[in-house]
Amino acid sequence: MASTYTANSGIQLIATGEQSGTWGDTTNVNFQIVDRLTNGVGSVTLSGTTHTLTTSDGSLSEGQYKLLVLGGSPSGTNTITIDPNDQQKIYFVRNDSGESAIFTQGSGTNVTVVDGYTAIIYADGGGAGANVSDLTPSLQVLVNNANWSGQDLSVTNGGTGASTAAAARTNLGLEIGADVQAYSAALSAFVGVTPTDTHGLVGDGSSFISTASSTSALLIPSGTEAQRPGTPGDGMMRYNEDTDLVEVYSSGAWGAIAGDVDLSSYTGDVGITGEIKATSYNESFIVLSGTTPFVNCETGNVFSQTLSGNTTFTFSNPPASGTAYGFSLKIVQDASASGFTVTWPSAVDWPGGTAPTLTDAANAVDQFVFYTHDAGTTWYGFTAGQDME
Repeated sequence: MASTYTANSGIQLIATGEQSGTWGDTTNVNFQIVDRLTNGVGSVTLSGTTHTLTTSDGSLSEGQYKLLVLGGSPSGTNTITIDPNDQQKIYFVRNDSGESAIFTQGSGTNVTVVDGYTAIIYADGGGAGANVSDLTPSLQVLVNNANWSGQDLSVTNGGTGASTAAAARTNLGLEIGADVQAYSAALSAFVGVTPTDTHGLVGDGSSFISTASSTSALLIPSGTEAQRPGTPGDGMMRYNEDTDLVEVYSSGAWGAIAGDVDLSSYTGDVGITGEIKATSYNESFIVLSGTTPFVNCETGNVFSQTLSGNTTFTFSNPPASGTAYGFSLKIVQDASASGFTVTWPSAVDWPGGTAPTLTDAANAVDQFVFYTHDAGTTWYGFTAGQDME
């Protein structure tokens, strides 16, 4: 009788009376295969966009390692085919290749391991229609006796009196390392707290848990298996990876944020790709003063100036060339009807090349509109209305 092999690992099963004189060599190879299956760490060098992870019968092969560390220099997302497609496999995968890796075994489901991340994957060995599944999201994680309800997650307490952010993460059972993400400015605007050593967010890069004690500052993953145990409270927020939206819990359901989103504490640009649909849109109203006021383009889009003397305007901080910016300016004469004048920046281009004459009546209101698309090299000025007291 000829030797056979185990179904999933390629270990040679020596038949009775077989391999006289070579039995020991075969057994040693089998023990090496077992060593790979139990604790073996294999470096998988990727190149191009495809790779075959093979398990060979009766010999050492790449597909027998327990932990796969992906490296090399792939030219893009790399598809790794587990071969043969009728073997069941469980792999721990660490992706350090610089690109995402897609694990596949057949025409069924696949698993993508993003660069810099670790996953536990299962290939079902279903033949041509084989599936590869990600077991990582299904892991049950015990944090504070599996119930955060009523727990103080502040770094001061950290569940057990931690004094630093790192200690708090440890006490809460959260991984310290590459998976602990710093605050992003945009996310900070939603949560409404300032990142410090005693107050921050931790998470896996897309889903975050705040170390704040306030439940309104708690962001949790969107997957049901990873959510906070128990019923969420009104005002709790989460990031939904499926819709790429921050949602809030209210009246027993999760929904996209409705109403006002206050970004007043956030300075700088907020980049949004795609269209914005809003029920209403409000702008800040900036009141200027003095006789040499600056229209700071980074502070708003609607400005007002009540003249207290002949006034010279400066337009500052327009966006970079290629980005359009416009603002309106309300000019009010003083109550004494002094007829104060205005000097505009030399970059302002008026229709016909002539600047308008201000209304000189007491408390008269003149409205002007300006816009630029070349970083303020040219400002186009228009009269929206005059003598509107």
